[in-house]
Amino acid sequence: QVQLVESGGGLVQAGGSLRLSCAASGRTFSMSALGWFRQAPGKEREFVAAVSSGGGSTFYADSVKGRFTISKHNANNTGHLQMNNLKSEGTAVYYCAANKNGVIRLYAEAYHYWGQGTQVTVSS
Repeated sequence: QVQLVESGGGLVQAGGSLRLSCAASGRTFSMSALGWFRQAPGKEREFVAAVSSGGGSTFYADSVKGRFTISKHNANNTGHLQMNNLKSEGTAVYYCAANKNGVIRLYAEAYHYWGQGTQVTVSS
């Protein structure tokens, strides 16, 4: 079992940066892959980025590639999403999720544990 809590959301101007954090509890976090998803009002939840259980492999949605960086720190059970050059279309609730199989997956159904989400609002 893994419990996840996101933090770090807020209001930022377009072009600005935010760093989201995902604090995990549970002994299986180190064996889990970590993903970030976002859901804008009236839209479906979409994949943003993922990192493998050990942190060595990452994958990004084309829309954020080159601007976002995902990381995972098993020593202190945390993960982060560094978001630079934010755009107005980045306004959404951002969720971290854990896939206990440890491999990167791009679809939400593959993730077993979810946080409650943190709001990111990008003003233009």
